[in-house]
Amino acid sequence: MKKLLYFIPVLLVMACGGNKSRNDKAAETPVEEKKVSVLSNAFNSSFEKVLASYYSLRDALVAGDTTQANAASSSLIAAVGEVKLDELKSADTANIIIPTAKTYTDGIASESKGLLGEPDIEQKRKAFQMISTGLFDLVRTVRYDKQKVYMLHCPMAFNNAGADWLSNTTEIKNPYFGSKMLTCGSVADSVVLK
Repeated sequence: MKKLLYFIPVLLVMACGGNKSRNDKAAETPVEEKKVSVLSNAFNSSFEKVLASYYSLRDALVAGDTTQANAASSSLIAAVGEVKLDELKSADTANIIIPTAKTYTDGIASESKGLLGEPDIEQKRKAFQMISTGLFDLVRTVRYDKQKVYMLHCPMAFNNAGADWLSNTTEIKNPYFGSKMLTCGSVADSVVLK
């Protein structure tokens, strides 16, 4: 009888502990929410090419590499020309989004062509500032929701006038100063995913 009284609490502790550890393991496992974009796969695919080209341009300016900056700028020109804006028709009931987005893609292409014509890295960085502003406005206009896009800001760029750039992370790698002041900047804004 004494043995039975001893085993009952042991069994209860083991039973409760066993369930608790299963529950703890379930609680520790993060539940991944799959984001479903409201935009079409065709649009998202074309827009991801724009962002990839832009990020390559940013990285080339961080490295101070004019040859790579030119290559990335050429890639960006092609990518913005191929954005599937017609895929936004269902969301553009007032016929405002597509024409506005077209204005931004044209501006980005124009500034990218200007960047190609600049011989020196500092002039390329000035053109990049305009590209960054246009691209962030484009991201917001089309309501891109496939990945988070951050706007980072360097207050010291261009004789303390300040300048922004875009990133898919919050890590600061300043394209306006490169290795001189690589981590100068902060997160200024982001496009919130729905």
